[in-house]
Amino acid sequence: MIPVQGHEGQTIAVLGLGRSGLSTARALRAGGAQPVVWDDGQRGREAAEAEGFALRDLARPGALDGVALLVTSPGIPHLYPAPHPAIAAAYAAGVPVDNDIGLFFRSYATEDWGLFSAAPRVVAITGSNGKSTTSALLHHILTEAGRPAQLAGNIGRGVLDLDPASDGEVVVLELSSYQTELARALTPDVAVFTNLSPDHLDRHGGPGGYYAAKRRLFAEGGPDRAVIGVDEVEGRSLANQLSVGPADDRVIRVSSGTKLAGEGWNVFAKKGHLAEYRKGRQVASADLRGVAGLPGAHNHQNACAAWAAARALGLGPRQIEAALHSYPGLPHRSQRIAEEGGVAYVNDSKATNVDSAAKALAAFDRIRWICGGLEKEGGLEALAPHLGRVAKAYVIGREAEHFALQLTGVEVEVCTTMERAVDRAMAEAQPGETVLLAPAAASFDQYDSFERRGEDFMAEVRLRLG
Repeated sequence: MIPVQGHEGQTIAVLGLGRSGLSTARALRAGGAQPVVWDDGQRGREAAEAEGFALRDLARPGALDGVALLVTSPGIPHLYPAPHPAIAAAYAAGVPVDNDIGLFFRSYATEDWGLFSAAPRVVAITGSNGKSTTSALLHHILTEAGRPAQLAGNIGRGVLDLDPASDGEVVVLELSSYQTELARALTPDVAVFTNLSPDHLDRHGGPGGYYAAKRRLFAEGGPDRAVIGVDEVEGRSLANQLSVGPADDRVIRVSSGTKLAGEGWNVFAKKGHLAEYRKGRQVASADLRGVAGLPGAHNHQNACAAWAAARALGLGPRQIEAALHSYPGLPHRSQRIAEEGGVAYVNDSKATNVDSAAKALAAFDRIRWICGGLEKEGGLEALAPHLGRVAKAYVIGREAEHFALQLTGVEVEVCTTMERAVDRAMAEAQPGETVLLAPAAASFDQYDSFERRGEDFMAEVRLRLG
């Protein structure tokens, strides 16, 4: 646990008592603060009460009297589409609002660091797609290279559940836009921006607000090094804003599919080959085609971002390349679960938006595609260039018929349930094809998480394969 510093003896309110909320309350208490907590759900309140925390309905008049800080969980809106009533009350009362990420960055460093031979460092990774894989991959690279490392944030443990820092340790944080948009302190040593595509637009008031939430990690934090994916205009703009000139190697530009020229520090992958350039000259390379845990161009972009961050931390190219080949991949992200009769089965349930599903489709040649769910804003037009790879689509979800109508130019079967979709796809799959779950939609119409959806897919496949 990371005890929260700077609030000894103060009353601190905690709103939302899921994983991060309860962790925050414990860390506040460990640091000498007096937390009062609330969750709109009874289960969260009961869990907190069982640990001895004082409950207080933070939206009631006067509930924030004497409160020095309100700490809110990431999923609770603080601006769009409308602030939670407790947060609106904090604004009116002048009570500062923060989240666990802000508390972490203010509390991680301690006096003990003066005894370390090498200061601990923090790498924070954000973006629309690929941030989980990039975070887990970087953690794997560091561990394989013998560097002490911890993984937390939007993946793994909550940030305040981390162990106190050790000598030379690296903390790798995956941060969502929900986490970066509100944290009052953001001071990573290395910050990574993978890419940007439309997502969570209702929460951020549109694409500009979504980009602004991601950009805060760099604008507020002032990292020593910034790794920026430049395959979209937002990344190119961000890299330009952070750099003082073409040769500024504090910015490492990353791309998948484009050779990056110039005098700066560039890492890119093209046709399965990764190349690192500095000052206009190639200094390292790696063949990604045989890396089983990172299939497809989108994962090659993740490999480039993790490579760049690892190099910024001082690791050597051969150390990184060896670790790439031993990376097992993350569950529900291009996860190869079986192969039988020449047919491969891949679980990419994390492909919850159109952009990530398009990248999943681009990774395979002939696909039996299981898709559908709770549609997000923007429609499915961005999938059109990749539908030529699809032998047939099997659509699930409560709105399967509406989803299917948007898939023009490809054979479609409305299945509604995962059971029927897997049954039909496996019955029709031919050698050389891939049965791919890449929904291009959220899971909440049928499942409580993308993980449960992926687990259902895997269970149905394994049931039939025996």
